[in-house]
Amino acid sequence: MAQWTSAVGAAQLARLLKSQQDRPAGPGSRRPPAYRALADGIRLLVLEGRVPVAARLPAERELALSLSVSRTTVAAAYEALRAEGFLESRRGAGSWTAVPAGNPVPARGLEPLPPEALGSIIDLGCAALPAPEPWLTRAVRGALEELPPYAHTHGDYPAGLPALRSMIAERYTARGIPTMPEQIMVTTGAMGAIDAICHLFGGRGERIAVESPSYANILQLMREAGARLVPVAMAEGLAGWDMDRWRQVLREAAPRIAYVVADFHNPTGALADEDQRRRLVEAARSAGTVLVADETMSELWLDDDVVMPRPVCGFDPAGSTVITVGSASKAFWAGMRIGWVRAAPDVIRSLVAARAYADLGTPVLEQLAVNWLFSTGGWEQAVELRRHQARENRDDLVAAVRRELPEWEFSVPQGGLTLWVRTGGLSGSRLAEAGERVGLRVPSGPRFGVDGAFEGYVRLPFTVGGAVAEEAAARLAAAARIVESGGTVGVEGPRTFVA
Repeated sequence: MAQWTSAVGAAQLARLLKSQQDRPAGPGSRRPPAYRALADGIRLLVLEGRVPVAARLPAERELALSLSVSRTTVAAAYEALRAEGFLESRRGAGSWTAVPAGNPVPARGLEPLPPEALGSIIDLGCAALPAPEPWLTRAVRGALEELPPYAHTHGDYPAGLPALRSMIAERYTARGIPTMPEQIMVTTGAMGAIDAICHLFGGRGERIAVESPSYANILQLMREAGARLVPVAMAEGLAGWDMDRWRQVLREAAPRIAYVVADFHNPTGALADEDQRRRLVEAARSAGTVLVADETMSELWLDDDVVMPRPVCGFDPAGSTVITVGSASKAFWAGMRIGWVRAAPDVIRSLVAARAYADLGTPVLEQLAVNWLFSTGGWEQAVELRRHQARENRDDLVAAVRRELPEWEFSVPQGGLTLWVRTGGLSGSRLAEAGERVGLRVPSGPRFGVDGAFEGYVRLPFTVGGAVAEEAAARLAAAARIVESGGTVGVEGPRTFVA
């Protein structure tokens, strides 16, 4: 019986490898033998989760043809991977990817490190800040005071607590977008909201247009749902969307769904302007595409001179084209798993009906806590504290990276939680691997793209500041030196570092 559970075609693997191999070598680096470069490339794809564990690799002859190399080169690369524990083979069954004994199975998203690992590793993988106290504690206490009447019920509210639905609707109305509670469903975070939307509108094989780059965990969620992702390149710098490209994709590919982050885009930090929002809604309506607007970062402007455009749903107030997703997780705390969907009432009814076969509902206590924050003014004060933390961290991180890695390029966003950095020609995947050796966890650019795009980038979140930001930049520079030297520089073990 074969030990593999999926397969990677020769053309697909060649595309994934090509972006790594085409990057220019760093100054003074030694080019490894062709078989070694191929083995390293496949190993990196496995370690990053972009090629799953237990995936059958193409036959040697097929991969050699796709890569335009000799079969001997592929055979030597496979043999090296087998010796290192990253490949298993059996006559008649082929070869499939593996991980050596003692190595963790790679994640395919950006899961946070467990708390016990944070003493020796600086985690830049998760774009989330600690809770803005004392507001978390106050919200939970307020929720406990409101809990007794709900405790006398069954506790299942598939659409969300009526009080919270009304409060969210009132907040949209206050922003100039008249909204009824019937247009709101409360979800388990923004991920829960988008998962429900994808299952309702984007069945297996459906096309979904996504920004390129886009949020890694959402891309993986859509892949797992069987979607066919259609990438649409962002405009240069922080200029938002390239509307010519969007119109072309919506007209020619006719995707069922388009997923966008208009407010301090993750990972680039771009803010789409009002004209871009209007034109994208019009183009989606003409194409019959459901436009999913993720506004989880919309309250995280960091500079005083930022003028926020109207929300995307402001150009489709009835919700016939735009479905809006919001969340408490970025603006407040990632541990507060409360999200919401704003859409037309019939869409909300369909989402609620489908929930009977998913998670049934969202925890009552957390809903009460968010409702307490909204109704008491605690939300605004907590978010202001969050902006202050993120602003200081952003400025500290920017200064540290510019000092340690002056040749790296980036634009400083006016909001959000992430910095999108071009790495001076170095492989982001290799930087991520080298970072693990020096006690730094950093996500590489390809996690945010489709089929190996953005190999020359990394994403740095505004989650550390002060001395920790300086240490993170120093470790990132050390990782860059390892990559530039071909991995031959001696590396000390990660130092224990307590903020």
